[in-house]
Amino acid sequence: MKDKEFEPIIGLEIHVELKTKSKMFCGCSADYFSHKPNTHCCPVCLGLPGALPVPNKKAVEWCIKLGLALNCKIPLFSKFDRKNYFYPDLPKGYQISQYDRPFCVNGWLDIKSQIPNSKRIRIRRVHMEEDTGKLIHANINGKKCTLIDFNRSGIPLVEIVTEPDIRSSEDAKIFLKQLYQIIRYLDISDADMEKGSMRLEPNISVRVKSQKFLRLPFSQIQDKRSGQAKIKSNNELLDNNDLPNYKVEVKNINSFNFVKKAIDFEINRQLEILVNGGVPKQETRGWDDKKNITYPQRSKEEAHDYRYFPEPDIPPVRWTTNQILNIKDQIPELPYKKIDRFIRNFQISQYDAMILTDDIKTANYFEECVILINRFGKKSEISPKIIANNIINKKVNINKNTPAEIMNIIEKKAEKFHVDDKELEQIINKLIKQYPKAVKEYKTGKTGVLMFLIGQVMKTLKGKGDALVIRKFLEKALQ
Repeated sequence: MKDKEFEPIIGLEIHVELKTKSKMFCGCSADYFSHKPNTHCCPVCLGLPGALPVPNKKAVEWCIKLGLALNCKIPLFSKFDRKNYFYPDLPKGYQISQYDRPFCVNGWLDIKSQIPNSKRIRIRRVHMEEDTGKLIHANINGKKCTLIDFNRSGIPLVEIVTEPDIRSSEDAKIFLKQLYQIIRYLDISDADMEKGSMRLEPNISVRVKSQKFLRLPFSQIQDKRSGQAKIKSNNELLDNNDLPNYKVEVKNINSFNFVKKAIDFEINRQLEILVNGGVPKQETRGWDDKKNITYPQRSKEEAHDYRYFPEPDIPPVRWTTNQILNIKDQIPELPYKKIDRFIRNFQISQYDAMILTDDIKTANYFEECVILINRFGKKSEISPKIIANNIINKKVNINKNTPAEIMNIIEKKAEKFHVDDKELEQIINKLIKQYPKAVKEYKTGKTGVLMFLIGQVMKTLKGKGDALVIRKFLEKALQ
C-alpha cells in the first residue's frame, strides 16, 4: 500500500438540542443553561425506579420538520429504543434513542461547493433522543474529582447523520454552515455551539483511490503553503462495500473552523499510517483546540455493543399522511430558495442575497423595507440595491429602527446627495472646458485622469452626488 493515491471519506453526525419549554420525556424545564446544578431534575431525569417517560409532542414534530426541510422521507411508523451503555452522566444505564425505525430517513442537502458549483450530500437519518447529564471536572480540597450535573439530562436532542459523501474539510464546513442556517430558520433551536446546543462529530477515514502510484513519499505530500495533504477529490457516491474497513470519530466539536482543522489533521495523521503500510485504529478521538491536534479517547463502538431493543415504556409512533403534510406546511421559505427569489425579484447580486439571508431576521427586515419603496421611492429613487447596501454595510441599525424609520433615513441620505441630471451635465460641460489638458490626456488613453475630473465635479457639488453616476455622465460627455 505504500505511496498509493488516497482520498478522504467523511461523514458527519450532528447533535442539536431543541428549544422546547420542557424536556423530552418529563415536565422539567428545558431552560437549564447557567442554572444551579441539579435544580432542573425529577425522578424521570434521574432514572429513579418506577418513573415512566412521556414523549414531548412538540419535540417530535420539530424533529419531523427538520427532516422534511432536509428532504427526508417520513415513515408512518416509528419507535423509540433503549441504547444501553454505562457512563456516569447516564443515570438510567441507557439512553432513550432510535435505532432501526427513526422518524426521518433518506434525505439530502445540496451545498454550494467550489468544485463543482453544487454538490449533493445524502442524509441517512434524522432521529430523536434525549441528552445526557454533564460531567464537570473539578479540584476540591486539593483532590481531583468529577461532579455530575443532571440539569441537561433529558433535553430533547435531534441527531442528523449524513452518508460518507463528503470529500474535503471545506465541504464539511460548508455543509455544517448551511445546516446551521436551516435550523435557525426553522426556529427549533438556538444552535449555540458555545453553549453546546449544537455539537459536531466528523467521521473520517482515508481509502486507496486507485492503483496509480504517487511519485512523492508522504513527507513531500503536504502542501508547503497550507500544511494540508494534497488529496485528489472525488464526488462519486460510495456503496458500503467501497468504504475503508475503519473510521475515526472526533467527538463534540463546537466550531465550524475546528471541524475543518480536525478533519485536516486526521487526514494527514491517517495518511502517514497508510503510506507506511499500517491501518489506522477504529477509535473515538477528542479535539484539542489549543494544540490543534486530535487525541485518542476510546475504541469506537459498533451498534451491537449498545444492545439496542425497543423501549417498552413508550408505544410506537404512528402518523397519518395529513399529519405529515400539516407539519410540512409550517416550514418557512428556506435560505437557498430565498436567495434565488431575492436575485430574481429584486435584481441584487448573489453575494448581497447571501448576506441578507444569512439569518431570517435580516431577510425579513430587508423585505419589509422593499415593500415601502412605493411610498418613498418615487421622490428619491430608492431601490432594493440601495436598501441592501445600507443594511449590509451597517449604515442603519435594524435592531433599533423600524423599516419605516430606516427608509426615512435612507431617503434623507438620497435627497442629500441627489443631483438633478441637467445640473450635473452643466457642471461637467463647464469643467471639460476648464481642464482641456486633462481631457486630452484621457482621449490619448490615460484613463486614470478620469478620477481627477470626478473629484473636481464632486468638489463643485460640495460632496453631493454619487461617484458612479458622475463617472457615467463624464464618460458619456468625454466621448
